[in-house]
Amino acid sequence: MPRDIDTALLRAFLAVVETGSVTSAARLLNLTQAAVSQQIKRLEELFGSPLFERAHKRLVLAPAGERLILNAERLVALNDETWGLMTTPHFEGEVRLGVPCDIVASYMPPILKRFNAVWPRVRVSLSCGESVNLLAELAAGKIDLTFTTETGCGAEGETLHTDRLVWVGLPGGDAHTRDPLPISVGGPTCMFRPAVLEALRRCGRDWRIVCEISNMEAIFATISAGLAIAPMLRATVPAQFIALGTASGLPQLPEFRINLYAPKTTTNDIARELASHIRHEFRARFGGEDGAGTRVSAPLAPMAAGGGRQNGQVRTGA
Repeated sequence: MPRDIDTALLRAFLAVVETGSVTSAARLLNLTQAAVSQQIKRLEELFGSPLFERAHKRLVLAPAGERLILNAERLVALNDETWGLMTTPHFEGEVRLGVPCDIVASYMPPILKRFNAVWPRVRVSLSCGESVNLLAELAAGKIDLTFTTETGCGAEGETLHTDRLVWVGLPGGDAHTRDPLPISVGGPTCMFRPAVLEALRRCGRDWRIVCEISNMEAIFATISAGLAIAPMLRATVPAQFIALGTASGLPQLPEFRINLYAPKTTTNDIARELASHIRHEFRARFGGEDGAGTRVSAPLAPMAAGGGRQNGQVRTGA
């Protein structure tokens, strides 16, 4: 006899997989942690199979959980598409979003994925570059809204999240021990560059630049080859690299803000909708309130493009 599957249960399952913990999934779904745990339990009872297994205080996806993921994503996506089709305004067109190169891979996939599920007829065009250039594009009307990474926040912006800049190197590498210190940083207008060079000057560390271009692939290449270390926001450090602490003899770097600039006077309804969606995504993931000046201290663990799964493990902590 056919049985119906509650999409709310599937949504809870996918939220745990994506965010990496029951606590973060609860924030994303605006539910209590107990409610999310109960939904997972109900889904396991429905299928008669455990979806997660516990190993060393971690939740590990069970074989049934791995089998469920793809179809669960399809069912939830179809549910959201149908709901949007029947209940929301018929938005069509294009919105132009600016994103700094250093955060696009870590932050944008889940944001764009869920926005596209709700507004499948809206085309999001990304403009990637350095924050100062993106602000210039916004002022010139070439983009509709933009993210920036800055030590502060302009009068027209709002801080969505705060993260610390860290030194990043190759596991087992020795680039950080060399003198002069080989570093890879962005170009002259990169927001990270003056903070990094000032930190090195203050500690009296001699340095030389290996790569000075705001292209993450080029910077990653120099790290992977063991030729240099580079500054990155802690939450954006790829899994193949490590953050080097002060024990490595490197100076501490400052915190940076991830800001959103969305002109309040815009007549682009789609841009306003995307800005609202972005605020909700950051609030759900990091906590805090919407609006200017939001500051959240809990960092997001680096995610692969496919979500929060890493080697089949899901974190159970906050």
